[in-house]
Amino acid sequence: MWAKLAVIVGVVLVVTSGTVIVGSRLLISQVTSDITQTTLIDGAAGAAAAERGNNIDGPVNLLLVGLDEREGSDEEGARSDTIIILHIPASHDQAYLVSVPRDTRVEIPPYAKNGYGGGTAKVNAAFSAGYEGPGSELQKRARGFDLLAKTINDLTGITFNGAAIIDFRGFESVVTELGGVDMCVDTRAESIHIGVTKDGKLVRGWYKEGVGIQGLPDGAKPLVHEKGCRRMSAIEALDYARIRKSLPDGDYGRQRHQQQLLKAIAKETTSTGMLTDPGKLNRVIEAAGKAFILDTQGVPIDDFLFTFRRLAANDLVMVRTNAGEFASETIGGQAYETLTPETMRMLTSVRDGTLPQFLMANPAFVATG
Repeated sequence: MWAKLAVIVGVVLVVTSGTVIVGSRLLISQVTSDITQTTLIDGAAGAAAAERGNNIDGPVNLLLVGLDEREGSDEEGARSDTIIILHIPASHDQAYLVSVPRDTRVEIPPYAKNGYGGGTAKVNAAFSAGYEGPGSELQKRARGFDLLAKTINDLTGITFNGAAIIDFRGFESVVTELGGVDMCVDTRAESIHIGVTKDGKLVRGWYKEGVGIQGLPDGAKPLVHEKGCRRMSAIEALDYARIRKSLPDGDYGRQRHQQQLLKAIAKETTSTGMLTDPGKLNRVIEAAGKAFILDTQGVPIDDFLFTFRRLAANDLVMVRTNAGEFASETIGGQAYETLTPETMRMLTSVRDGTLPQFLMANPAFVATG
């Protein structure tokens, strides 16, 4: 009955693919028992929760945020360097991954919960601004997410039916349990986090601005991801998805690779070898549950399950903000990325539930390969 149950993109949704039955609440409880759930969006940026039922009507937007955890760095706070909108149109048979560039210049609104006065900054600073102040780690992360969601809502008008904070280091344990994922390197990329010793062992380092990768043993060199398709281990896949500085298209390349990793995880969780091994499936579900913090905006998880029962890994479409092209400007000595008028129209189509029609008319926004 649950042979094709999987954790889609390892994040918010536990969905089915094909014509499987979702009915067991005991199974749903097992799948979601390790997930930390809290309110991440508190206010106008959250869509009104529907009455409990078997299906969620209309398009659905989920805000996914990956935190930048910098080992060896003396920087404090938390940075939301990965911001992805998962959009599902009203047909509920397709899913789109839309990344918001981390350097997008935005107006961050004042935030009463910690006394932040508002200001103009890069969008990834919104999470940090809300995170500051007293409280537990969970409370500070919830504040940071809430302010980031408000900032994106002010910019785009998009409201969110759910949200998740992704711990990408936690994702490493998911990929480890999967036994790796299939990835295609489209551009040669040199790591600033991982090194290779003389005997081929992968070791972690950390990046220091203006200096390069630090903390590697003598004789070790930075890991280089050469072009081509291959099976990647967890440490390789997560490293590749984090690289930005050595890519010709910078953060746009990183957005593409992060979307690619999410899709690779989704494909792996729905593979035959995965679904015929209940022990392995349970280990992956447990690891995925520990990799994120979830907010369903009051909608029961089993309603999400039923609504997205027709989604499969191949139904994930990757969308390129600014069609993957730089739109940079320098203001006051600070480099920012702007959103082009075409991108703002694309985000408006996400708000209005017409993204498929926009992409049909503007295929340059679809990432291929």
